[in-house]
Amino acid sequence: MRRAKGGRVIEHEARVMEHAAAHGYPVPRIHDVRAAGTEIIMERLDGPLMMNVMASRPWTLARNVRLLADLHDELHQIPGPDWVPRLDTEGDRLLHLDLHPMNVMMTARGPVVIDWANAGRGNPLLDVGFTYVLLTCPRAPWPPVVRPALEPVRVAIARLFIRRYRGRALSARIADAAELKMLDQNMLPDEIDRCRSLAARMRR
Repeated sequence: MRRAKGGRVIEHEARVMEHAAAHGYPVPRIHDVRAAGTEIIMERLDGPLMMNVMASRPWTLARNVRLLADLHDELHQIPGPDWVPRLDTEGDRLLHLDLHPMNVMMTARGPVVIDWANAGRGNPLLDVGFTYVLLTCPRAPWPPVVRPALEPVRVAIARLFIRRYRGRALSARIADAAELKMLDQNMLPDEIDRCRSLAARMRR
């Protein structure tokens, strides 16, 4: 069971996952929504996060980065329903907007994408841009003692990931994503500074 903090309604997330599942996308199975939409009963997933696999088995990094890009490409074949927020006027695809290796679980039935709170619709490259921003600007969610050792892994993932999408169109979408991420109230000042610097570089 997933219960929202502070009584926040998360029924929308269940609806997004059901929409993705109806198009064959790997998401947790939804069993029920309860308590006026503040609780979701879903499939229990067993398996490590993709990031943990890459950190503990660095020889799998390139293969898993390709898998992450494949998950993006597969997702962006799905039309974004009109009841999710539109992020731009250039596309109508379903976007996850938080699709990085910490939100992919490696289960016995294959990779499963979790955490659909930010889903929207728009240009697929904006989703790609958000992944790059999330891999390079916020602090890594690791204990400070291991962060210096693992940070190069995160940077390598980001660089390998965008190779499939490189081009001027991607640069603009990365800048858009960085500027949108700066508005996140959970971002720390140094993280916002990194987003600002990244956006400036991408708009040159």
